[in-house]
Parts: sequence; C-alpha cells; structure tokens
Amino acid sequence: MKQIKISIPIVVLLVCIMNVYAQDWPQYLGPNRNSTSDQKGLLRSWPENGPEVLWTVDVGIGFGGPVVEDGKVYLLDRDDKVGDNMRCFDLSSGKELWNFAYEAPGSVMFPGSRSVPAVDGNYVYSCGHNGDLYCIDINTHIPIWNKNVWTDFGGDELPIWAITQCPLIYGDLLIILSQAPEAGVVAYDKLTGNVVWKTPNLVNESYASPSVIKIDGEDHIVMVISSTNPIGHRELPQTPGNIVGIEPLTGKILWEYKEWICHISVPSAVDAGDNKVLVVGGYEHGAVMIKVEKQADGSYGTTELFKTIEFGDHTKPPLLIDGYFYAQYGTNNRRDGLTCMSMDGQIMWKTKRDPDFNKGSMILADGLILATDGARTLYLIEPDPSGFKPLVSAEVLGEGGTGSENDPVASRVGGATQNWAPLALADGKLLIRDQTRLKCVRIAE
Repeated sequence: MKQIKISIPIVVLLVCIMNVYAQDWPQYLGPNRNSTSDQKGLLRSWPENGPEVLWTVDVGIGFGGPVVEDGKVYLLDRDDKVGDNMRCFDLSSGKELWNFAYEAPGSVMFPGSRSVPAVDGNYVYSCGHNGDLYCIDINTHIPIWNKNVWTDFGGDELPIWAITQCPLIYGDLLIILSQAPEAGVVAYDKLTGNVVWKTPNLVNESYASPSVIKIDGEDHIVMVISSTNPIGHRELPQTPGNIVGIEPLTGKILWEYKEWICHISVPSAVDAGDNKVLVVGGYEHGAVMIKVEKQADGSYGTTELFKTIEFGDHTKPPLLIDGYFYAQYGTNNRRDGLTCMSMDGQIMWKTKRDPDFNKGSMILADGLILATDGARTLYLIEPDPSGFKPLVSAEVLGEGGTGSENDPVASRVGGATQNWAPLALADGKLLIRDQTRLKCVRIAE
C-alpha cells in the first residue's frame, strides 16, 4: 500500500487555516452562543493610548452587533426613517464589500438597530426592527427568501421596544421568537423560509433570543418570556413570565417554569451544566436557577434551586467560567457593576461603581474576559472569584446617537452613551461599536 507523505509546511498551513475558521464569530454570542472564543495569544498589555485600532466605519445609531465569517464582517445597520441595511465589510481593511437595504421605517424608544445576524454556509440571516426576517445569499447579495415574524402571525402594533431577535440556526432550521398572537417560537426551513413548526403564543412579549441547553445530553431550545410589562401594558392582567424548554425538531413544549418575574427580558438562558438553567434580568429582579429533570413517565419537571436579587444582567447572559458566573448588574436604580456569583447563588464580589459596568458586553478568550462597560471603556480582566482583577483598560468608545435630539426619554433613562451592543472576536480582531462607529481593534498577537 502506497504511503502518502504530507510535508510539514502543508500540515502547518492546514492547521493555520483550521485555526482561522475556528476563530470565526458567526452568530450572536459566538460559535457556541455562550460568549466564548477559542482565540489564543491575547495581548496582556496595551499601548498607552489603548489597543491598536485597525479600521473604523460609520454606522447608524442602535445596538445591533456584528458577526464574522471567513474574513468578512456582517452587520444589520438601520436608519429609522428608511429601514434596515445588511452591510458586509472586509475584516482586514474595513472596506465595505456590499450591502442590501430594504424599506422598514419606524422608531421606538431607544431607537436604531437591535439584533445580531447569523451566517451559515452561503447565507446570512437577520431579523430587523419591524420583524423582517431575511435570508441573503452572501455571493449574489440578493435575498433568497424573506418573511415577517410579527405580521405573518397576526401582529399589529409592535412591542414597545420593537422586535429584538437574533436568529438561531439549528441544523436545517432557523429558530426565532415571534410572540405575535398566532405564534410563539417559530422554526423555518433555513433554505426556503417555509414554517416547519410553531408553538402557541407564550403569553407575554420578550426581547430574549433562543438558546440551546443540554438536558440529559439532549438539546432543548430554551426561551425566556417576560412577565407582564406594567409600562407598556397596564391594561393587561399582571402575570409572571415563562422559561420554556422546546424540542428542537418538532416544537413540542417539554417543560415550563412559570414563576419568572422580569417585565423586560433580554438575556438568553444560560446552560449551567448538570441540567441546570440560569436566567437573569434587570429591573432589580435578579436571577433564578432552575433544574430540569425527566420524570418516570417521560415528561419533564422543573425545580427552583434559588432566586436572588443580588445578581443579574439587563441585556446579556452571564459568562460561566470554572463554576462561577460573571455579569454586569446595572439597572435603572441599581449599580452593582461587574458581579461574580457562585453556582449556588453566593455573591463573591461586586465592583459597584468603582469601576462601573452597566449593560456592556463580555467575551471569554484565552482565559481572560474582554469587557466593555456600556459606556466608553474596554477592559481586559482576569476572572477570579476572590476579587476583581483588571489587567488593562482603555477608552475606545464615544458618546452620541441617542441623545436628546433623537430620544429625550431614552437619553434621560439610559444616559448619554448607551454603548450596549454585543462584541465579536475573530482572528485576533475585536469588533466593537458605539452609537456612530464600528471599530476593529487588534487584541491578540
């Protein structure tokens, strides 16, 4: 049998190529939807004026974050007067390679973009402010199909903060929350846009995107549904929210926890391991840990392990690192800053306002946390349950975008910066945005 010899340079090249692909950031919260990257070689010190900014591009106001796949950056940008705009940039240079825009005018409090696309194969998927769900061919730059997750299922007036959904690609399916009158969670065939399954409406609105959580080694799609919003729906009965586990291929509701109290749920559920699910929120409602267990008859039940008002996050799911959770617990009335909590709900430490962390974004990479503080500053932090251990920080973001001339109420409640968009990390480059610019920052060797 003839042996095939592979030269060392070819092996090295293949390893390098595989490593670049492994470092892509193709969806909300990264490759595994848990804010974790396999990036190595993070720079543990930065120049005096901060990490090197490789390029900057102008973007519209809002909170939509980028994704990265195969050397290209995708961002669903928005102009409220016109509509949504899928933009594609070269990761190395920032050059805009193409864009696809469509009409979808309208504005709500905290205006602008509010979701993260997903790239899968030759397609990029996105859900806009008004519920417009698009599948766009990344080679031809034209849509393959489009639907509306809101109006297609009987939705009329948009939720008070519009549609905020980051699509989940699961095998041949695209899974997303509708919460219009005639649908709850909806699964589409990702290539055709045909509805494969849908659940009933799950009672209240939600701004949380779907997550995948292992229960007894099997995938469950988990959705977090808000309690009744007393600001937007004073006329409705004030009911608790729902944490719902769904069979991915059929849409069958497997289990529900019906005592979640948070009237504006944004963070996705977190897989805490061992059939445990952590859900966090803002507005002083904190967090709940539940355990899902299979019963003798094959059904599932939930047990509440603990609730706490001492740990939460307004906009992002926490990071889970070596058995401890890290989150930015800043709400309208509470400034606990970066907070660390054990698996059993014990609070290890809080930064409070020194330094303040409020609705920023975090990524775990190379054993370290890259974190924005929701305002101007980027941090590199060593995760440690014994205390807050920052290694380096720099101001890289600016004010602007949602000030008084655009939205006086949002400015008064949310402050002048509101730099809350999710981060993306690929090939040693951190993608980070404020209310006017998207920046590419070099953070690894």
